[in-house]
Amino acid sequence: MPAPIQNQQELQFKGYAVEDTENWEKFKLIDFQPKPMGEHDVDIKIEFCGVCGSDVHTITGGWGKVNLPVIVGHEIVGRVARVGGAVTEFKVGDRVGVGAQVCSCGECGLCKSNNEQYCRELVFTYNDNFRGCGTATQGGYSTAIRTPDRFVFPIPDGIKLEDAAPLMCGGLTVYSPLVRNGAGPGKKVGVVGIGGLGHMAIQFAKALGCDEIVAFSHSNSKEKDAMTLGATKFVATREEGFQKPLLSSLDFIICTADVASGVAFKELLETLVPMGKFVMVALPDDKLPSLERSSLLSSAFFGGSLLGSKKEALEMLQLAADKGVKPWIEVMPMSDVSKAVRGLKDGKPRYRYVLKQDIDQ
Repeated sequence: MPAPIQNQQELQFKGYAVEDTENWEKFKLIDFQPKPMGEHDVDIKIEFCGVCGSDVHTITGGWGKVNLPVIVGHEIVGRVARVGGAVTEFKVGDRVGVGAQVCSCGECGLCKSNNEQYCRELVFTYNDNFRGCGTATQGGYSTAIRTPDRFVFPIPDGIKLEDAAPLMCGGLTVYSPLVRNGAGPGKKVGVVGIGGLGHMAIQFAKALGCDEIVAFSHSNSKEKDAMTLGATKFVATREEGFQKPLLSSLDFIICTADVASGVAFKELLETLVPMGKFVMVALPDDKLPSLERSSLLSSAFFGGSLLGSKKEALEMLQLAADKGVKPWIEVMPMSDVSKAVRGLKDGKPRYRYVLKQDIDQ
């Protein structure tokens, strides 16, 4: 017989919800019901939550239908308040985080091979429903979250909680495709877009030991930042012929741009070596442009990547602690959530807003 659920701190579950995508800047503080407590569940008292581009895409309806009311936020960090009877990895008081996924089937080949983020029964942290019980998932602009232990990540002591928040989604989203495509010594990597994702991609490429890291941005305005973050070269893509000095030289490009219309896909593909890969990690609201037939002759691969596995999350967090990878953040009270999402929509942060808990509990 399983051990009984440990009787620890009972939490209040309430957060800032959007009730209408037409009024996506208007948040209302609501109570919500988490999924029923299970033997493998962990209750986390939220202290910080990063503001991700996914949050804005969701509340504006840019990615389609929204389950309203919705509480977004999937860069969640805090401390364990309660654990189920079968949980052995965590105890009350542990510093932990949760990213953009909170469940999967746990039984398929993907789940058993550290690819649970690609499980056909994936459950997202918000704007989704837990299978079986049907409870709506609600995110981290809130006081607490209840999540199965497989999707909870311990945070190394060397990382501050507020710095850990953007790593839960943004950091993992860029780390996974980097390591899966061999980023490291001897490799030349390109990063398109110097923003919330891109500024972390540059740092992780450096931490992994890549020989060259080329930062691509539309204008020169972020050149100094890119070089400070660890880029070895900066290229402004609005300049005609920008790709010519780099033809067939890069092993891998990670594209973090949030608007597809500004990305010079054809020219960027020309910078890849034969069999090189161009991987999208951002999901713009606008459609990707059609590729010219001639782009296929470069023998480059074009694809995407989704989140990352728990195995990768643990590796990423330890690398961040060991190498000093640190997101550039601006901390704001959670009650300023409207200001934060508007600022992100307008491209103001350099490079991540993090909300600090201030909801009365």
